[in-house]
Amino acid sequence: MDPKLLADCVHCGFCLPTCPTYDLWHEEMDSPRGRIWLMSGVVDGTLALNDTVVEHFDRCLGCLACVPACPSGVKYDRLIELTRERVEQEHRRPLRDRAMRRTLFLTLPHRRRLRAALALARFAPRPLRDLAPPWRDARNPPRVTPAEGERVLRVGLLTGCVQSVLFGDVNRATARVLAAHGCEVVTPYDGCCGALALHSGRRDEGHRRAQQTLAAFKDVDVLVTNAAGCGSHLRDVAPDRVRDVHEVLAELEPRRELHPLPLRVAYQDACHLRHAQRVVLEPRAVLTRIPGLELVEPAAQELCCGSAGIYNVVQPDTARELGDRKAAAVAATAPDVYAAANPGCLVQVSAALRRARHPLPALHPVELVDASMQGTSAVALTEYARK
Repeated sequence: MDPKLLADCVHCGFCLPTCPTYDLWHEEMDSPRGRIWLMSGVVDGTLALNDTVVEHFDRCLGCLACVPACPSGVKYDRLIELTRERVEQEHRRPLRDRAMRRTLFLTLPHRRRLRAALALARFAPRPLRDLAPPWRDARNPPRVTPAEGERVLRVGLLTGCVQSVLFGDVNRATARVLAAHGCEVVTPYDGCCGALALHSGRRDEGHRRAQQTLAAFKDVDVLVTNAAGCGSHLRDVAPDRVRDVHEVLAELEPRRELHPLPLRVAYQDACHLRHAQRVVLEPRAVLTRIPGLELVEPAAQELCCGSAGIYNVVQPDTARELGDRKAAAVAATAPDVYAAANPGCLVQVSAALRRARHPLPALHPVELVDASMQGTSAVALTEYARK
């Protein structure tokens, strides 16, 4: 923890209404301001890094909604990252917690292991069993997808670890849509970028995996991500080399006709897209190009859905409550489709919608653009979409 970064906080409280855990419990120590007080106490030695203190740090989702809300420019993202690293180095967790975390990191970043684990999900403990989605799609794009017409960019597409196992169809749609905007798309790397590790206190592993990822894409004009958490992590390491897919699409003209897609779409901002990357207008601009599509906004967009990397596994009760809230906000807009630009959000909110007996087709925004370009009917798209 950096004392200089801690000193930037003037404890004004502007962060409080943006924090999901403070919104749930109204407990000062479960707000960004309160956690910074705890960090300061650990740094100056007035507080021990004991179970109680660590619990308040663990309850933080790392959604970063407090960062754009802060008038003092407090780098809470860096503070919680460094704090979690110190927790993992100095605090001995209970055996069950250590085993769960170790199992997650032996599984999630490895595609073959993840596929095997998902096949056995019905035998898993409740948090994992409840979250395991009823869909799989590990068919990813070819290594090279040529640009349609004259090439304007050569882009590398990160297919990701969880994304490539559960959402290969999103990756294929992303490659097709980028190609239809004049981009040659290459996919030379199918490993983990390290975002899950970094957000869980494994800072060295997170940065090592990020450097491996960036090295694999050294020969492209830009590295494009379609998963908000991955994009946030890589952009933090190499801000000039990484862009979200919506930013690229918003700046380019499509080379295919966009056919009408008469659907009412509830678009949820993924936290690491909205708060960390500050990509807010671009997804909406891309979606509103589609003729006939009506875009609706669920309430409380700034509050996290509870996915947050491995949070919905290690903090299942809190995550479930936040997921149910988000699902209720989505359902209240009476949409035909739920859309989000992060695999964790799609899994988390879809599970909550199923619990509420209100399942909705759950799509990444690029899938809607792809369907419009392909001339897919609204009926066919929603009938076969994941729910």
